[in-house]
This record gives sequence, structure tokens and C-alpha cells, in this order.
Amino acid sequence: MIQIDDAGSGSLVGGTLIGIIRVETGEYYSEIIPIKLYNEQNFKSKEYLTFTTEIIKRSIKRLKIDKNEQIQICQGYMFDDARNYLKENNYIFQSVKIDEPLQSIIEKSFEDYVISLGIPENYIKFTKYPLHFHRLLRWVYADYKKRSKICKTGWKSWQKYGNLSTEAYSDYIYISKFYCLKCGKKIEDNSPVKAITYFSNMNNTIYIHKSC
Repeated sequence: MIQIDDAGSGSLVGGTLIGIIRVETGEYYSEIIPIKLYNEQNFKSKEYLTFTTEIIKRSIKRLKIDKNEQIQICQGYMFDDARNYLKENNYIFQSVKIDEPLQSIIEKSFEDYVISLGIPENYIKFTKYPLHFHRLLRWVYADYKKRSKICKTGWKSWQKYGNLSTEAYSDYIYISKFYCLKCGKKIEDNSPVKAITYFSNMNNTIYIHKSC
């Protein structure tokens, strides 16, 4: 049995991970749809869908998937083009909601990927899975020039919230429960900080170390 699913299609930050597993043996293959396919032009033309199909083609070669092998593929829109490919090439497949073992594996793979992009592990736990848009937006605005480059900028939500006016000023925190959203380290009690404010769906204040 082959399972095929995606992780991260709903995350503002990063591309989307496509994962394929052979359940009986645990053989696993995954690739990331690059973030450039989520810029405004490529997102409109849905090039990420054809790239998904290319990943599945490569996984078929890598895992040596036979046309008599049963395939379960996620029923979501990410696989619209891939399902057409499987049908046209006479693979046996079902469109279903993918569960274990693949679900946990791809979620962990995607988590490792966004950590490699710079999102602190403790912040991922705070945003919960799937990664919450407005909480990720706070992380982006903490270092906007750098982090906006790894966002799905073709999204309508980015068009609405991705270029907001911000105000920065010096502040002081006496009793801190905050982590710096730029470096990820804890802000200690009695610390000078830089505050960044903006309004999205609510008023937001981001704190980063004075030196960050």
C-alpha cells in the first residue's frame, strides 16, 4: 500500500512538503515544492500543482511503485493534477483522507523544514499545527525584509496583511514572559527591548532584543 499526502500547504512560511510512503516497508520519499511557485504570478497559474505531479513521478521511480500496487492519495486540491496523471497512466488509486503512518511522518518532516528556515521549535508549538497564519505573521514582521522572502506571497491573505504599516520604538520590560521573535531566545526580566507594532486583524506588538 502506498500513501501520498502533503504538509504545509496552509503555512504562510515555506513551500509545501509532499510525502510518499510504502506502508509495509516504511520506505519514504519527500520533496518540498519551492517557495517561488507561491509568488503572485506562479500561484495564479497553479504551477505548484504540476510540480506536485513531478514529485510523484520521481517517487514512483525511487520507490519502484508498480501499477498493480494499491495507492491512497489525499483527496485535497493539491493532488488534482496528480490524480489525472495516475488515472491516465492506469495506476490503481483511491482519493481518501490520509491517516497513519504517513500523517505523523510528513508533519514531522515539515516541522524540521520550517525549523531550518529559522522558526524556533518552541514557536512552532505555540502556533500549533497547522501553523496559524496571524501568529506566523508576527514572526515575519519581526524581521520583515528577510522573512517576507520565504512567504507564500501569492495568497490573498498576504495581499491583505503582508505589507502593513509598522511602528518601531524603544521600550523596557520589567517582568518578561516573552521570547525574542528575531533570534528566538528568551527576553530576560528588566531588559530594554525594541517594540514593533502593527494592526492586522487586531493590534499587535512584537518584542525583540534591543541588540537584535
